[in-house]
Amino acid sequence: MDYRHKTIKELKQDLIDEKTTSEELFKEANELAHKYQDEYNSFVTIIDKYKKRAKNDSMINGIPYAIKDNFSTSNILTTASSNILKDYIPVYDATVYKKLKINGGVLVGKTTLDELAMGGTGTTAHTGVVKNPWDKKRLIGGSSAGSASAVSLGIVPFSIGSDTGDSIRKPASFGGIVGFKPTYGRISRYGLFAFASSLDHVGCFTRNVEDAAIVTDILKGHDPLDMTTLKDEDIKYSEHLDDDIKGKKLFYIKEICNIEGYEDENIKKTFKEFYKLVDKLKEEGFIVEEVSFDENLLNAIYPTYMTISCAEATSNNANLTGIQFGPRPKGDSIDEIMFNARTEGFSELIKRRFILGSYILQKENQDKLFLNACRIRRLIVDKMNELFKEYDGLILPASGSFAPTFDASSERLNPKATVLENHMAIANFGGFPSITLPMYYNNNLPVGINLTGKVRDDKTVLNMAKKIEDIVNLKNKVAGDENV
Repeated sequence: MDYRHKTIKELKQDLIDEKTTSEELFKEANELAHKYQDEYNSFVTIIDKYKKRAKNDSMINGIPYAIKDNFSTSNILTTASSNILKDYIPVYDATVYKKLKINGGVLVGKTTLDELAMGGTGTTAHTGVVKNPWDKKRLIGGSSAGSASAVSLGIVPFSIGSDTGDSIRKPASFGGIVGFKPTYGRISRYGLFAFASSLDHVGCFTRNVEDAAIVTDILKGHDPLDMTTLKDEDIKYSEHLDDDIKGKKLFYIKEICNIEGYEDENIKKTFKEFYKLVDKLKEEGFIVEEVSFDENLLNAIYPTYMTISCAEATSNNANLTGIQFGPRPKGDSIDEIMFNARTEGFSELIKRRFILGSYILQKENQDKLFLNACRIRRLIVDKMNELFKEYDGLILPASGSFAPTFDASSERLNPKATVLENHMAIANFGGFPSITLPMYYNNNLPVGINLTGKVRDDKTVLNMAKKIEDIVNLKNKVAGDENV
Protein backbone atom coordinates (compact mmCIF):
# COMPACT_ATOMS: atom_id res chain seq x y z
CA MET A 1 0.00 0.00 0.00
CA ASP A 2 1.11 3.61 -0.58
CA TYR A 3 1.04 5.05 2.91
CA ARG A 4 2.94 8.29 2.29
CA HIS A 5 -0.02 10.66 2.71
CA LYS A 6 -1.63 8.83 5.61
CA THR A 7 -1.78 10.15 9.16
CA ILE A 8 -0.77 8.22 12.25
CA LYS A 9 -4.44 7.73 13.12
CA GLU A 10 -5.23 6.40 9.64
CA LEU A 11 -2.29 4.01 9.71
CA LYS A 12 -3.31 2.83 13.17
CA GLN A 13 -6.82 2.13 11.90
CA ASP A 14 -5.43 0.23 8.90
CA LEU A 15 -3.48 -1.96 11.31
CA ILE A 16 -6.55 -2.55 13.47
CA ASP A 17 -8.63 -3.39 10.40
CA GLU A 18 -5.85 -5.72 9.17
CA LYS A 19 -5.58 -3.86 5.87
CA THR A 20 -1.85 -3.96 6.41
CA THR A 21 0.70 -5.15 8.95
CA SER A 22 3.45 -3.38 10.83
CA GLU A 23 6.01 -5.42 8.92
CA GLU A 24 4.52 -4.31 5.59
CA LEU A 25 4.65 -0.67 6.69
CA PHE A 26 8.27 -1.11 7.74
CA LYS A 27 9.14 -2.74 4.43
CA GLU A 28 7.63 0.13 2.46
CA ALA A 29 9.42 2.71 4.61
CA ASN A 30 12.70 0.82 4.30
CA GLU A 31 12.36 0.65 0.51
CA LEU A 32 11.62 4.39 0.33
CA ALA A 33 14.59 5.17 2.58
CA HIS A 34 16.94 3.28 0.29
CA LYS A 35 15.28 4.66 -2.85
CA TYR A 36 15.83 8.29 -1.84
CA GLN A 37 19.09 7.98 0.10
CA ASP A 38 21.54 8.71 -2.71
CA GLU A 39 19.52 11.73 -3.84
CA TYR A 40 18.76 13.34 -0.48
CA ASN A 41 21.05 11.82 2.18
CA SER A 42 18.32 11.72 4.84
CA PHE A 43 19.91 8.89 6.84
CA VAL A 44 23.21 8.03 8.48
CA THR A 45 21.94 4.52 9.25
CA ILE A 46 18.99 2.69 7.66
CA ILE A 47 17.59 -0.23 9.65
CA ASP A 48 17.03 -3.22 7.36
CA LYS A 49 15.71 -5.81 9.79
CA TYR A 50 12.18 -5.60 11.15
CA LYS A 51 11.83 -6.26 14.86
CA LYS A 52 8.54 -7.57 16.20
CA ARG A 53 6.81 -5.36 18.72
CA ALA A 54 4.68 -6.30 21.69
CA LYS A 55 1.04 -5.46 21.03
CA ASN A 56 -0.40 -2.52 22.98
CA ASP A 57 -2.94 0.25 22.53
CA SER A 58 -0.45 2.99 21.77
CA MET A 59 -1.29 5.15 18.77
CA ILE A 60 2.20 4.57 17.33
CA ASN A 61 2.31 0.81 17.87
CA GLY A 62 3.52 -0.68 14.59
CA ILE A 63 4.11 2.74 12.97
CA PRO A 64 7.47 3.48 11.29
CA TYR A 65 9.50 6.51 12.41
CA ALA A 66 13.01 7.97 12.24
CA ILE A 67 15.17 9.62 14.90
CA LYS A 68 17.98 12.15 14.67
CA ASP A 69 21.43 10.64 14.98
CA ASN A 70 22.29 12.58 18.13
CA PHE A 71 20.00 10.45 20.30
CA SER A 72 21.69 7.54 22.01
CA THR A 73 20.45 4.17 20.72
CA SER A 74 22.04 1.10 22.26
CA ASN A 75 23.74 -1.23 19.78
CA ILE A 76 22.96 1.14 16.88
CA LEU A 77 25.56 3.46 15.37
CA THR A 78 25.13 6.99 16.74
CA THR A 79 27.45 9.52 15.11
CA ALA A 80 25.93 12.99 15.58
CA SER A 81 27.10 13.27 11.93
CA SER A 82 30.68 13.88 13.09
CA ASN A 83 33.85 12.06 12.09
CA ILE A 84 34.96 12.02 15.71
CA LEU A 85 31.99 9.72 16.48
CA LYS A 86 31.76 7.92 13.14
CA ASP A 87 32.20 4.47 14.77
CA TYR A 88 30.47 5.13 18.11
CA ILE A 89 27.88 2.57 19.22
CA PRO A 90 26.23 3.48 22.57
CA VAL A 91 25.46 1.04 25.34
CA TYR A 92 22.34 2.85 26.58
CA ASP A 93 19.10 4.31 25.20
CA ALA A 94 17.94 7.89 25.29
CA THR A 95 14.69 8.21 27.23
CA VAL A 96 12.87 9.35 24.07
CA TYR A 97 14.03 6.28 22.14
CA LYS A 98 13.10 4.04 25.08
CA LYS A 99 9.56 5.48 25.17
CA LEU A 100 9.16 5.02 21.42
CA LYS A 101 10.21 1.37 21.75
CA ILE A 102 7.88 0.74 24.69
CA ASN A 103 5.01 2.21 22.68
CA GLY A 104 5.76 -0.01 19.71
CA GLY A 105 7.19 2.52 17.28
CA VAL A 106 9.22 0.85 14.52
CA LEU A 107 12.59 2.48 13.88
CA VAL A 108 13.45 2.92 10.20
CA GLY A 109 16.72 4.78 10.65
CA LYS A 110 18.95 7.37 12.28
CA THR A 111 18.81 10.67 10.41
CA THR A 112 21.53 13.02 9.20
CA LEU A 113 22.19 16.32 10.96
CA ASP A 114 24.54 19.24 10.85
CA GLU A 115 27.64 18.07 12.68
CA LEU A 116 26.98 17.84 16.44
CA ALA A 117 23.68 19.68 15.74
CA MET A 118 25.55 22.94 15.18
CA GLY A 119 24.33 24.71 12.08
CA GLY A 120 21.18 25.62 10.23
CA THR A 121 21.88 24.40 6.72
CA GLY A 122 22.05 20.59 6.68
CA THR A 123 25.37 20.83 4.83
CA THR A 124 28.00 19.92 7.45
CA ALA A 125 27.32 16.23 8.17
CA HIS A 126 30.28 13.88 7.85
CA THR A 127 28.25 11.88 5.31
CA GLY A 128 27.52 14.89 3.10
CA VAL A 129 24.80 17.42 2.30
CA VAL A 130 21.08 16.87 2.92
CA LYS A 131 18.99 18.16 0.01
CA ASN A 132 15.51 19.66 0.01
CA PRO A 133 12.89 17.20 -1.28
CA TRP A 134 10.98 20.01 -3.00
CA ASP A 135 14.06 21.12 -4.97
CA LYS A 136 17.41 19.34 -4.81
CA LYS A 137 19.24 22.59 -5.58
CA ARG A 138 18.06 23.98 -2.25
CA LEU A 139 18.89 23.27 1.38
CA ILE A 140 16.36 21.81 3.80
CA GLY A 141 17.79 23.66 6.79
CA GLY A 142 19.21 22.28 9.97
CA SER A 143 20.32 21.00 12.16
CA SER A 144 17.54 18.37 12.05
CA ALA A 145 17.89 18.12 8.27
CA GLY A 146 17.47 14.38 7.76
CA SER A 147 14.51 14.13 10.13
CA ALA A 148 12.75 16.87 8.17
CA SER A 149 13.51 15.43 4.74
CA ALA A 150 12.42 11.90 5.77
CA VAL A 151 8.96 13.21 6.69
CA SER A 152 8.77 15.59 3.73
CA LEU A 153 9.59 12.73 1.35
CA GLY A 154 6.92 10.54 2.94
CA ILE A 155 9.38 7.90 4.12
CA VAL A 156 7.96 8.03 7.65
CA PRO A 157 4.87 9.75 9.10
CA PHE A 158 6.88 11.22 11.97
CA SER A 159 10.45 11.74 13.07
CA ILE A 160 12.28 13.01 16.13
CA GLY A 161 14.63 15.99 16.16
CA SER A 162 16.28 18.47 18.50
CA ASP A 163 15.89 22.24 18.46
CA THR A 164 18.43 24.66 19.95
CA GLY A 165 17.70 27.82 17.92
CA ASP A 166 15.11 26.73 15.34
CA SER A 167 16.57 23.37 14.29
CA ILE A 168 13.16 21.71 14.01
CA ARG A 169 10.99 24.64 13.07
CA LYS A 170 13.07 26.14 10.22
CA PRO A 171 13.53 22.80 8.36
CA ALA A 172 9.78 22.25 8.82
CA SER A 173 9.16 25.53 7.00
CA PHE A 174 11.52 24.65 4.15
CA GLY A 175 10.10 21.11 3.95
CA GLY A 176 6.41 21.95 3.95
CA ILE A 177 5.67 19.98 7.13
CA VAL A 178 4.90 20.51 10.82
CA GLY A 179 7.72 20.98 13.33
CA PHE A 180 6.88 21.23 17.05
CA LYS A 181 9.17 22.12 19.95
CA PRO A 182 7.30 21.83 23.28
CA THR A 183 8.06 23.74 26.46
CA TYR A 184 11.61 23.31 27.77
CA GLY A 185 11.62 20.23 30.00
CA ARG A 186 8.37 18.84 28.61
CA ILE A 187 10.32 15.99 26.95
CA SER A 188 13.39 14.39 28.50
CA ARG A 189 16.81 15.18 27.04
CA TYR A 190 18.50 12.21 28.70
CA GLY A 191 20.55 10.51 25.99
CA LEU A 192 20.44 13.50 23.65
CA PHE A 193 23.98 14.63 22.86
CA ALA A 194 24.05 18.08 24.40
CA PHE A 195 24.74 21.10 22.22
CA ALA A 196 23.68 24.05 24.41
CA SER A 197 21.95 22.66 27.47
CA SER A 198 19.98 25.78 28.41
CA LEU A 199 18.57 26.02 24.86
CA ASP A 200 18.22 22.38 23.73
CA HIS A 201 14.71 20.99 23.23
CA VAL A 202 13.41 17.66 21.93
CA GLY A 203 10.57 17.80 19.41
CA CYS A 204 9.06 16.16 16.36
CA PHE A 205 8.27 16.46 12.67
CA THR A 206 4.93 15.35 11.26
CA ARG A 207 2.72 16.19 8.28
CA ASN A 208 -0.17 17.52 10.39
CA VAL A 209 -0.74 19.08 13.80
CA GLU A 210 -2.74 16.17 15.22
CA ASP A 211 0.17 13.80 14.64
CA ALA A 212 2.50 16.24 16.43
CA ALA A 213 0.13 16.19 19.42
CA ILE A 214 -0.06 12.38 19.37
CA VAL A 215 3.74 12.00 19.36
CA THR A 216 4.16 14.64 22.08
CA ASP A 217 1.57 12.88 24.26
CA ILE A 218 3.75 9.77 24.13
CA LEU A 219 7.10 11.48 24.75
CA LYS A 220 6.24 14.06 27.42
CA GLY A 221 6.56 13.52 31.13
CA HIS A 222 8.95 13.68 34.07
CA ASP A 223 12.16 11.66 33.80
CA PRO A 224 14.26 11.05 36.94
CA LEU A 225 17.29 10.84 34.64
CA ASP A 226 16.79 14.46 33.51
CA MET A 227 16.53 16.93 36.37
CA THR A 228 15.14 19.63 34.04
CA THR A 229 12.01 17.68 33.07
CA LEU A 230 8.59 18.92 34.13
CA LYS A 231 5.95 16.94 35.97
CA ASP A 232 3.34 15.77 33.48
CA GLU A 233 -0.05 17.51 33.72
CA ASP A 234 -1.93 14.33 32.76
CA ILE A 235 -3.45 16.12 29.77
CA LYS A 236 -3.61 14.55 26.34
CA TYR A 237 -2.95 17.35 23.88
CA SER A 238 -4.46 15.32 21.05
CA GLU A 239 -7.83 15.42 22.83
CA HIS A 240 -7.93 19.24 22.99
CA LEU A 241 -7.18 20.17 19.38
CA ASP A 242 -10.77 21.17 18.67
CA ASP A 243 -11.22 23.40 21.71
CA ASP A 244 -12.86 26.75 20.93
CA ILE A 245 -10.31 29.39 19.95
CA LYS A 246 -12.74 32.31 19.84
CA GLY A 247 -11.20 35.24 21.69
CA LYS A 248 -7.68 33.83 21.70
CA LYS A 249 -5.26 36.72 21.30
CA LEU A 250 -2.20 36.66 19.05
CA PHE A 251 0.37 39.35 18.39
CA TYR A 252 2.97 39.94 15.70
CA ILE A 253 6.00 42.20 15.91
CA LYS A 254 5.73 45.46 13.97
CA GLU A 255 9.47 45.88 13.46
CA ILE A 256 9.77 42.44 11.79
CA CYS A 257 6.60 42.64 9.71
CA ASN A 258 7.14 46.02 8.04
CA ILE A 259 7.09 45.03 4.34
CA GLU A 260 8.68 48.31 3.26
CA GLY A 261 11.84 47.38 5.14
CA TYR A 262 12.65 44.57 2.68
CA GLU A 263 13.81 44.76 -0.92
CA ASP A 264 13.56 41.04 -1.75
CA GLU A 265 10.30 40.47 -3.64
CA ASN A 266 9.92 36.95 -2.26
CA ILE A 267 10.08 38.28 1.30
CA LYS A 268 7.47 40.89 0.41
CA LYS A 269 5.26 38.13 -0.99
CA THR A 270 5.63 36.17 2.24
CA PHE A 271 4.37 39.10 4.27
CA LYS A 272 1.48 39.72 1.88
CA GLU A 273 0.45 36.09 2.44
CA PHE A 274 1.00 36.54 6.17
CA TYR A 275 -1.38 39.50 6.33
CA LYS A 276 -3.96 37.54 4.31
CA LEU A 277 -3.74 34.79 6.92
CA VAL A 278 -4.09 37.32 9.74
CA ASP A 279 -7.35 38.56 8.18
CA LYS A 280 -8.65 34.97 7.95
CA LEU A 281 -7.72 34.33 11.59
CA LYS A 282 -9.71 37.38 12.65
CA GLU A 283 -12.71 36.12 10.66
CA GLU A 284 -12.50 32.81 12.56
CA GLY A 285 -12.54 34.44 15.98
CA PHE A 286 -8.89 35.15 16.78
CA ILE A 287 -7.88 38.59 17.99
CA VAL A 288 -4.62 39.52 16.22
CA GLU A 289 -2.76 42.71 17.03
CA GLU A 290 0.48 44.42 16.11
CA VAL A 291 2.92 45.22 18.93
CA SER A 292 6.22 47.08 19.02
CA PHE A 293 9.39 45.39 20.24
CA ASP A 294 12.67 47.14 21.10
CA GLU A 295 14.77 46.91 17.91
CA ASN A 296 17.96 46.78 19.96
CA LEU A 297 16.71 43.55 21.54
CA LEU A 298 15.61 42.16 18.17
CA ASN A 299 19.02 42.88 16.67
CA ALA A 300 20.64 41.18 19.66
CA ILE A 301 18.84 37.84 19.15
CA TYR A 302 21.38 36.27 16.80
CA PRO A 303 24.60 37.42 18.57
CA THR A 304 23.10 36.45 21.93
CA TYR A 305 22.22 33.00 20.61
CA MET A 306 25.68 32.50 19.11
CA THR A 307 27.46 33.65 22.26
CA ILE A 308 25.52 31.41 24.64
CA SER A 309 25.34 28.38 22.34
CA CYS A 310 29.04 28.41 21.44
CA ALA A 311 30.06 28.75 25.08
CA GLU A 312 27.81 25.91 26.21
CA ALA A 313 28.80 23.75 23.24
CA THR A 314 32.49 24.12 24.05
CA SER A 315 31.85 22.93 27.58
CA ASN A 316 29.45 20.13 26.64
CA ASN A 317 31.74 18.66 23.99
CA ALA A 318 34.95 18.78 26.00
CA ASN A 319 34.73 14.98 26.32
CA LEU A 320 35.23 14.49 22.55
CA THR A 321 38.97 14.01 22.80
CA GLY A 322 39.66 10.83 20.86
CA ILE A 323 40.30 9.07 24.16
CA GLN A 324 36.84 8.00 25.33
CA PHE A 325 35.01 7.96 21.99
CA GLY A 326 35.70 7.56 18.32
CA PRO A 327 38.87 6.80 16.39
CA ARG A 328 42.06 7.37 18.38
CA PRO A 329 44.82 8.93 16.26
CA LYS A 330 48.53 8.44 16.85
CA GLY A 331 50.42 10.73 19.19
CA ASP A 332 53.38 10.72 21.55
CA SER A 333 51.37 12.16 24.44
CA ILE A 334 47.80 12.54 25.62
CA ASP A 335 47.82 16.18 24.55
CA GLU A 336 49.04 15.27 21.06
CA ILE A 337 46.41 12.51 20.70
CA MET A 338 43.68 14.96 21.71
CA PHE A 339 45.01 17.66 19.38
CA ASN A 340 45.12 15.27 16.43
CA ALA A 341 41.70 13.79 17.22
CA ARG A 342 39.99 17.16 17.33
CA THR A 343 41.89 18.48 14.31
CA GLU A 344 40.97 15.47 12.19
CA GLY A 345 37.57 14.78 13.75
CA PHE A 346 35.88 18.18 13.50
CA SER A 347 34.88 20.23 10.47
CA GLU A 348 36.05 23.82 10.12
CA LEU A 349 32.67 25.14 11.29
CA ILE A 350 32.85 23.15 14.53
CA LYS A 351 36.43 24.21 15.17
CA ARG A 352 35.46 27.85 14.76
CA ARG A 353 32.56 27.49 17.18
CA PHE A 354 34.71 25.78 19.79
CA ILE A 355 37.41 28.43 19.48
CA LEU A 356 34.78 31.15 19.81
CA GLY A 357 33.23 29.38 22.80
CA SER A 358 36.62 29.02 24.50
CA TYR A 359 37.31 32.70 23.98
CA ILE A 360 33.92 33.66 25.41
CA LEU A 361 34.53 31.51 28.50
CA GLN A 362 37.99 32.87 29.26
CA LYS A 363 37.97 34.47 32.70
CA GLU A 364 38.70 37.95 31.39
CA ASN A 365 35.87 37.69 28.81
CA GLN A 366 33.09 35.98 30.72
CA ASP A 367 31.41 39.08 32.09
CA LYS A 368 31.47 41.25 28.98
CA LEU A 369 30.59 38.39 26.62
CA PHE A 370 28.89 35.36 28.18
CA LEU A 371 27.21 36.97 31.19
CA ASN A 372 26.20 39.99 29.15
CA ALA A 373 24.57 37.70 26.59
CA CYS A 374 22.69 36.03 29.46
CA ARG A 375 21.48 39.45 30.62
CA ILE A 376 20.22 40.30 27.14
CA ARG A 377 18.53 36.92 26.95
CA ARG A 378 16.73 37.73 30.19
CA LEU A 379 15.56 41.12 28.84
CA ILE A 380 14.11 39.42 25.74
CA VAL A 381 12.38 36.73 27.79
CA ASP A 382 11.01 39.30 30.26
CA LYS A 383 9.53 41.28 27.37
CA MET A 384 7.92 38.13 25.97
CA ASN A 385 6.48 37.15 29.35
CA GLU A 386 5.09 40.66 29.72
CA LEU A 387 3.33 40.29 26.35
CA PHE A 388 2.09 36.81 27.27
CA LYS A 389 0.16 38.34 30.19
CA GLU A 390 -2.15 39.80 27.54
CA TYR A 391 -1.68 37.48 24.56
CA ASP A 392 -1.90 33.72 24.02
CA GLY A 393 0.71 33.56 21.29
CA LEU A 394 3.18 35.21 18.92
CA ILE A 395 2.59 34.60 15.21
CA LEU A 396 5.20 35.32 12.54
CA PRO A 397 6.48 33.82 9.27
CA ALA A 398 8.93 31.04 10.10
CA SER A 399 11.27 32.30 7.38
CA GLY A 400 11.46 35.17 4.95
CA SER A 401 10.69 32.94 2.02
CA PHE A 402 11.29 29.45 0.64
CA ALA A 403 14.57 27.57 1.10
CA PRO A 404 17.62 29.24 -0.49
CA THR A 405 19.84 27.47 -2.98
CA PHE A 406 23.13 26.11 -1.70
CA ASP A 407 25.14 28.87 -3.37
CA ALA A 408 22.71 31.72 -2.73
CA SER A 409 23.84 35.09 -1.49
CA SER A 410 20.66 36.63 -0.16
CA GLU A 411 19.17 39.84 1.09
CA ARG A 412 18.52 37.80 4.22
CA LEU A 413 22.05 38.72 5.27
CA ASN A 414 21.13 42.35 5.93
CA PRO A 415 20.43 43.26 9.58
CA LYS A 416 16.63 43.41 9.25
CA ALA A 417 16.43 40.12 7.40
CA THR A 418 18.78 38.54 9.94
CA VAL A 419 16.17 39.23 12.62
CA LEU A 420 13.46 37.74 10.39
CA GLU A 421 15.50 34.56 9.86
CA ASN A 422 16.48 34.12 13.51
CA HIS A 423 13.51 35.30 15.59
CA MET A 424 12.49 31.73 16.45
CA ALA A 425 15.47 31.52 18.83
CA ILE A 426 13.32 33.59 21.21
CA ALA A 427 11.38 30.40 21.97
CA ASN A 428 14.62 28.68 22.98
CA PHE A 429 15.69 31.62 25.14
CA GLY A 430 12.49 31.36 27.18
CA GLY A 431 11.68 27.67 26.78
CA PHE A 432 8.39 28.60 25.09
CA PRO A 433 6.41 25.99 23.12
CA SER A 434 6.66 26.77 19.42
CA ILE A 435 5.32 25.19 16.23
CA THR A 436 5.82 25.72 12.51
CA LEU A 437 3.33 24.57 9.89
CA PRO A 438 2.85 25.29 6.17
CA MET A 439 1.46 28.76 5.32
CA TYR A 440 1.65 28.89 1.50
CA TYR A 441 3.70 27.79 -1.51
CA ASN A 442 5.73 30.15 -3.68
CA ASN A 443 6.49 28.55 -7.07
CA ASN A 444 5.73 25.15 -5.52
CA LEU A 445 8.19 25.76 -2.68
CA PRO A 446 6.83 25.80 0.89
CA VAL A 447 6.96 28.67 3.35
CA GLY A 448 5.91 28.17 6.97
CA ILE A 449 4.07 30.09 9.66
CA ASN A 450 5.32 29.94 13.25
CA LEU A 451 3.30 30.13 16.46
CA THR A 452 4.92 30.52 19.88
CA GLY A 453 3.06 30.45 23.18
CA LYS A 454 3.38 30.67 26.94
CA VAL A 455 5.60 28.32 28.91
CA ARG A 456 3.70 25.14 29.88
CA ASP A 457 0.77 26.11 27.64
CA ASP A 458 1.55 23.53 24.96
CA LYS A 459 -2.10 22.49 24.82
CA THR A 460 -3.24 25.93 23.71
CA VAL A 461 -0.42 26.29 21.19
CA LEU A 462 -1.35 22.99 19.54
CA ASN A 463 -5.06 23.87 19.69
CA MET A 464 -4.47 27.22 17.95
CA ALA A 465 -2.09 25.62 15.44
CA LYS A 466 -4.75 23.05 14.52
CA LYS A 467 -7.21 25.87 13.80
CA ILE A 468 -4.63 27.66 11.65
CA GLU A 469 -3.95 24.41 9.81
CA ASP A 470 -7.69 24.01 9.12
CA ILE A 471 -7.79 27.53 7.67
CA VAL A 472 -4.68 27.13 5.51
CA ASN A 473 -5.60 23.56 4.48
CA LEU A 474 -2.12 22.37 3.50
CA LYS A 475 -1.69 19.35 5.77
CA ASN A 476 -0.44 15.89 4.81
CA LYS A 477 1.50 17.09 1.77
CA VAL A 478 4.48 15.12 0.48
CA ALA A 479 7.31 16.63 -1.56
CA GLY A 480 6.40 16.60 -5.22
CA ASP A 481 2.65 16.96 -4.69
CA GLU A 482 1.14 19.14 -7.38
CA ASN A 483 -1.40 21.96 -7.06
CA VAL A 484 -0.12 23.25 -3.76
